Amino acid sequence: MNAIQPFYPHESDSHIMMQKDKVEVTSWTDDLEYINEELEYLIDIEDRILNNVHLYQQLHELKNENQSRIKTLQRYGSNMRHIIECDTAQCDAFYLQKHEKNRIVYLEHIKNYRRIKTKVLSQILLNIKV
Repeated sequence: MNAIQPFYPHESDSHIMMQKDKVEVTSWTDDLEYINEELEYLIDIEDRILNNVHLYQQLHELKNENQSRIKTLQRYGSNMRHIIECDTAQCDAFYLQKHEKNRIVYLEHIKNYRRIKTKVLSQILLNIKV
């Protein structure tokens, strides 16, 4: 992850917000890349231990969705440079709404991932007790 640079008093609010949002998007992308790695392990565990077709399908769908979210965030992160060009409140509002939409989608994806991960882990525990 990139080192966080301090904000300076002479920087505009919009520049500070852009920097903050860029750091946030980088963090989200890093999280999703780590989840991709975890999904590989979970898929392997499911395949070797659980053999649950429904769970297998959910994990693969989640992995595809995760990869799609990574690509979306990478595109969004690279397009954030256009925020600097904003010179109206309408333009600022557009990018703010776009950022908040990405935040909501990211958070929902994380919730879904955690739910499925918990399902895999609980299935492992059930198999061990048998």
